[in-house]
Amino acid sequence: MKPLIAPSVLAADFANLQRDIELINESEADWIHVDIMDGVFVPNISFGLPVCEAIQKHAKKPMDVHLMIEKPEKYLKAFKQAGASVLTVHYEACNHLHRILQEIKALDCKAGVALNPHTNVALLEDALPDIDLVLIMSVNPGFGGQSFIENTYKKIKRIRKMIEDTGSQALIEVDGGVNASNAKPLLEAGADVLVAGSFVFKSDNPQKTIRDLKNVYTVV
Repeated sequence: MKPLIAPSVLAADFANLQRDIELINESEADWIHVDIMDGVFVPNISFGLPVCEAIQKHAKKPMDVHLMIEKPEKYLKAFKQAGASVLTVHYEACNHLHRILQEIKALDCKAGVALNPHTNVALLEDALPDIDLVLIMSVNPGFGGQSFIENTYKKIKRIRKMIEDTGSQALIEVDGGVNASNAKPLLEAGADVLVAGSFVFKSDNPQKTIRDLKNVYTVV
């Protein structure tokens, strides 16, 4: 099965955002990945609701919204209204994860949970029946263009086994440092969704780069 590809607009040209969203629309990408950072949960600020709303006006693909923020439960409805189809919160930012997952589902969004590189995947075992997407961070969250953390492969294999053992239907998404050299090993480890930012938007031909990721098993 081909992976889902979710280009991250964190690496897009914000002065030409409509152009870059239309580029994704016309590509073989499946989702548009939108990173929200508050400068508190992570040491950086990206963009918020106004930019999500601007993306929504032009997006023809589902918006995969990754909330790297404190108290994400306060903003779920607002981001749904701003166009989110997938809402992912961080395990590390949620005191009442089950309640937040239920709130996301009540908004008719897919419910995702992200794990920082240091967080053990075993912590999700009890929540897996309520999770639609597990996002494994393969870099420390906060900045684009970082180097891939090799331990990611082990984490993917562990969460894949947990998903199979519990009968969960959750997808595994990987975000950070994804490129042509690690895409296939990530999928072989059990990933379903690849997020790529700098690798896509800094390439000479972003649409071809997306197509190559989508067809990584057949690209020579």
